[in-house]
Amino acid sequence: MPNQFHIQDWVRVKNGEIFNSEGLVFESSEDKLNPFLKAAYDCFKLEYPKFHKMDGLSKLGILASEIIFRKNKPTEDTALVISNNASSLEIDRQFQESTETFASPSLFVYTLPNIVLGEISIKYKVQSENGFFISERFNAQLLKNYTESLLLSKKAPEVLCGWLDLQNGEYDVFLCLVSKERNIPFSEENLRKLYCAENDKPTH
Repeated sequence: MPNQFHIQDWVRVKNGEIFNSEGLVFESSEDKLNPFLKAAYDCFKLEYPKFHKMDGLSKLGILASEIIFRKNKPTEDTALVISNNASSLEIDRQFQESTETFASPSLFVYTLPNIVLGEISIKYKVQSENGFFISERFNAQLLKNYTESLLLSKKAPEVLCGWLDLQNGEYDVFLCLVSKERNIPFSEENLRKLYCAENDKPTH
């Protein structure tokens, strides 16, 4: 039986580089998180001032989503399914440090990992199902099963799913858009291949 769902498009963000199905779309000599995010923001002309007030995880989520949604305009029914290992630990640490002087409300807002789903939903006017899962490592089976359940139950016509991790300034992002649009068959094997392809490259 042919696979009825396909990976319509994908994006990979790691080590100062952004790849998608067309190849390398952005490269920065500065792979540290904040300078990299600023350079990417300027390059893609995001023109979304709220971006600068977000935590690093949300910025990565918006940036990766933008790469996909520029070519594949989402609808309000596009679902979001994202996973990572570190939860919101990066901003949790910053908030904890702020409590030693004055607990920062602007940091506290981001001390839940699923806030990134809200930020993506707000920017792209998405109002569908969403879920954020914590896994020890990239779990293709989890992403495939949950994404397929949403598509098969017709709760969403397409799903943006993937891995969005940030730990100690090290970022590791892989998102893909899954729908019935024919392209790469949606399978655990293909998810792993796309995720691992850039992991196998030497770092700067």
